Amino acid sequence: MPTGPQDSPSLQLSLFDEASTAPPAPPPVPVALRPEPAPGEFRHPRSQREIVLASHRVAYELRRSRRRSIGFVVGAEGLSVSAPRWVGVGEIESALREKTHWILRKLHEQRERARRLDSARVEWCEGAAIPFLGESVILVLDSRATGAVLHSAQALPGLPRLTLHLGLPQAASAEQIRDTVQSWVQRQARRIFEERCALFAQRLGVRMTRLSLSSAATRWGSASADGSIRLNWRLVHFALPVIDYVVTHELAHLREMNHSAAFWEVVRAALPDFEAARGTLRHEVLPVFD
Repeated sequence: MPTGPQDSPSLQLSLFDEASTAPPAPPPVPVALRPEPAPGEFRHPRSQREIVLASHRVAYELRRSRRRSIGFVVGAEGLSVSAPRWVGVGEIESALREKTHWILRKLHEQRERARRLDSARVEWCEGAAIPFLGESVILVLDSRATGAVLHSAQALPGLPRLTLHLGLPQAASAEQIRDTVQSWVQRQARRIFEERCALFAQRLGVRMTRLSLSSAATRWGSASADGSIRLNWRLVHFALPVIDYVVTHELAHLREMNHSAAFWEVVRAALPDFEAARGTLRHEVLPVFD
């Protein structure tokens, strides 16, 4: 997603390690027609064939194409296989068996991610919690508050110490609560990102010309050669070390518009232990605002 003139080169930091190369999917089968798979079963909603891999039943989508080899994609829906029209099913399933360990590992990872995403859905009501700068914040409906106000207090170990008082009545709808919280989070994101960008731009000796907030579904940030930086507002859910990693990553592109060894040397010069923050970024599941 470009952030400057259309002819300005840009680089992006993805939310995910692996991007699916599958084409846009047709509308999914209604949930009511898809029973919940058994623990040892993985079923793609558009599956046409099944295979047993190490005692796991895997129903996969098979697409015929002009490609020259057999390709596998494990996404949120399950296993998709692309194969040339002239390759027989026996050869396809032989290739699947050779990749049993990889396929099952990815399918289990996708199932766990789906479970975590489902558990991350916020029930927008008083007492709900969202993460902010790595800490849990409890939502409080308080008609005396103006907009949204963050309060901190001493708390027992393991209990949240932060509360966000929302200027809403007790009868406020879930949509009103969600929109008020999201507006507050985005304002905080801009304030914090501006502070961290200024700090690390000076440290790296680069000049940022513009900062924009992004709501991208697949990108944490992007940088353009004209000095424009875009950062996903949802980063503000993470603790500062993770935010600093993404900020540094994008600002480093203003010196190295690539992911070469030289680029990573620039990142390491500013953040010597950036790998830990990068690991958190890859594996955390954030609250779902819907």
